[in-house]
Amino acid sequence: MVRRARLRIAVITGAIITLLVTLVGGIASTVMTRAQDEQVRRELRYGAARGDLSSPPGCTWLYAPGVTPLAGAPAGFPVRDDFVQVRRTREAVERTVRRENTVYLVRTQARADGNVVQAVFDMRFQLADRAHLWYALGVAEVVGLLAAAVTGVVLGRLSVAPLAEALTRQRRFVTDASHELRTPITQVYTRVQVLSRQAAAEDLPAPHREGLARLAGSVGRLGEVIDDLLLSASLTAGPARRAEHRPVDVVALARSVVAEEADRTRDGRLAVTVDGPPHPLYVDGIESALRRAVGELLSNAIGHTPPGGRIEVVLVRVGGAVELTVTDTGPGFEPAEAERLFERFHRSGDGGRYGLGLALLREVVTHHGGTVAAAGRPGRGARFTVRLPECAPPPAPLPSARPVRAGRT
Repeated sequence: MVRRARLRIAVITGAIITLLVTLVGGIASTVMTRAQDEQVRRELRYGAARGDLSSPPGCTWLYAPGVTPLAGAPAGFPVRDDFVQVRRTREAVERTVRRENTVYLVRTQARADGNVVQAVFDMRFQLADRAHLWYALGVAEVVGLLAAAVTGVVLGRLSVAPLAEALTRQRRFVTDASHELRTPITQVYTRVQVLSRQAAAEDLPAPHREGLARLAGSVGRLGEVIDDLLLSASLTAGPARRAEHRPVDVVALARSVVAEEADRTRDGRLAVTVDGPPHPLYVDGIESALRRAVGELLSNAIGHTPPGGRIEVVLVRVGGAVELTVTDTGPGFEPAEAERLFERFHRSGDGGRYGLGLALLREVVTHHGGTVAAAGRPGRGARFTVRLPECAPPPAPLPSARPVRAGRT
């Protein structure tokens, strides 16, 4: 989260600086272009109306019938069609001509003495100025991006530092509180179980036995929440648990999780099948966390599937990844809620509540570099798909060396 916040600040800062440089460059280019065009047209009109044919203004050539062009005049001029048109209509004609990698502005008009003169202005210097301006803007853009990167990093660190510290304190508090609560909750749970067995042996009234059973269930769920908080805090600690990563056979893990839930599926009269390859599929990760994630998927399916329903667990290899899919025949959900199911303590439109389980599941999968997606429709069940990067199997253990017995020769 902290890294994303820093990156976002850097990107926003860079975008703002880039936008400002582009905006300033566009305004400067527009103002410069208009100013140059107005100046050029003024000089062009003045040269055509009053310019000395033998000594025209700079960058301008003047053509008239019977007048020899000056040395160095551009090739292809004058434009004789314009002379013909002006003699016929007595109205000035202006045009733009592109030749010899430059642009010429041409104006042909009749002077007060009746002579027709054509003025040609070479804009190569103006075009060079514009090119230099765009080059300078490009350099400014590069410098601006570098400045934006540095500024973004600095601002990111300064602005996100309080957030990082708050998250660290929150994570430490959750971890410490969970550790401190774990032991007394375990003791209470154990004591409640003992009392439940004593109540059954001493034949206490049914309301007392039911109350103890409900208390045991509540304390057990509270212990599960504490375990979820501990696992979430350890995952968000970053690379601290990287050393615990090992190749984990997801096929064997899924079969083991299904076997552990056999009592619940049997009590709920649910048919659970596991369809996977006969060979292992390995992912690099923490086995306890992955077991918790797969267990959450199966527990969620069991909790939302009515008696007599069916749950399918499918494992396949897809493009260098291991894909695990859990499909149930439960009530399903609205497609619009697919993403919100992974929010903490999300409550669906039909009143269903999902608690921490699916949110923790996404944390586990994301920590392992994978993705999780949900799909379903009301009355058509739900399907959860987890995709994790596949890894190489663990190295085979070296064969133990046999002792060599010394013999006589």
